Amino acid sequence: MEAAGVTDAAVKTFRHPNLFDQRRIERALKARKRYRYVSPSVTAVAEGYRIESPCCSRNVDPSGGIVDVALLIFDESHAVWQLFRKDHDKRQWQFHSAYRRLIELLEELNADPDREFWQ
Repeated sequence: MEAAGVTDAAVKTFRHPNLFDQRRIERALKARKRYRYVSPSVTAVAEGYRIESPCCSRNVDPSGGIVDVALLIFDESHAVWQLFRKDHDKRQWQFHSAYRRLIELLEELNADPDREFWQ
């Protein structure tokens, strides 16, 4: 009798971006500590997701337009999630931290104690 098995391909993680994780991120953002009265959007980008939101504080965009909040990239070669913040003055993404699990990254993003993301 042959043993039932699962192929390596079936056990691999989802490639990013994918709709399942995009929805997980959207749901998790509802628990953020800052700017809870705006509706951020999660957009699929190469290897991850970009989060944008209306700028309510007017610190970044005096007109209150849509601004970049965070960039989440899955580094498949190291199996880690990378979290980037936007330096709006330089108009560049800056590496913030890396996490083994998406939920850990989202907890950091939602807490944002130093207002590095939700400005």
